[in-house]
Amino acid sequence: MTYRVTFWGTRGSIPTPGPLTARYGGNTPCVAVEGAGGHLVILDAGTGIRALGLQLVERQNGAIRAEILLTHAHWDHIQGLPYFKPFFGAGNAVRIWGSRQGTTSLEAILRQQMDPAVFPVPLDALSASLTVQEVGPGEFTVGEFRVRAMKLRHPGTTLGYRLTPVSGGASLAYVTDNELGPGGHYPTKASWRKEFVAFLSGVDVLVHDAMYTPEELETHRGWGHSTYEEAIGLATDAKARRLVLFHHEPEHGDDVMDEVLAAARELAQTGGCPAEVLAAAEGMQLTL
Repeated sequence: MTYRVTFWGTRGSIPTPGPLTARYGGNTPCVAVEGAGGHLVILDAGTGIRALGLQLVERQNGAIRAEILLTHAHWDHIQGLPYFKPFFGAGNAVRIWGSRQGTTSLEAILRQQMDPAVFPVPLDALSASLTVQEVGPGEFTVGEFRVRAMKLRHPGTTLGYRLTPVSGGASLAYVTDNELGPGGHYPTKASWRKEFVAFLSGVDVLVHDAMYTPEELETHRGWGHSTYEEAIGLATDAKARRLVLFHHEPEHGDDVMDEVLAAARELAQTGGCPAEVLAAAEGMQLTL
């Protein structure tokens, strides 16, 4: 099966729209995966999901059916949900997948985000049908895709996803908010890196956290993020065919991102990385 991947939000932490981020974009994480017949899987619900929702409503032909896979519940990955316009259309159906955080259920977290104390419209007031499905590491099916999930090295419970069409086709790994290097205290096994490389082995497109430069990382160890150098090392080990740098530092304007991408491509070429290296930009589309 052939499907299209569209980037609607590429930044980490906070949205940074404006002229300095005009080419790479300033919205927080949201990636749309659209298969045959318009079947839609949305990866994360940062501020980028607002524009996606507007487009879905504009071209709507019948009820909207959407599956949203959340990597985790940090604010930059869910802050766009209250502004997802299909929520407010009767007959639409949205299912949100993700993990609980400690003893707190995913549904409770989503309800807290739309509590009247912080948002005027509560979750129960939505016109669309909403289902919340908790998942953890393992395998499950979402629409036309078989999904494998693995726990990442990031504060809280954070999952990375590998999507492969049930009917066969290219695979996509979405791994944002992941600390590949030393730092932090995460409940992962000593064999985590080996298992993670196996999880990603031979993937066609690897979207991975590359938030910091090597210099910036020195003051951000333990924050749960990686550098472009570390992402390239992972892509090399996993024999990924294409690497997309993602979760950009909000203070990196377009000029800095150009420099990061150029340095990453040079490192990949000189280091023997077989992957084509790209930097995610809002509006960028890949066909797999």
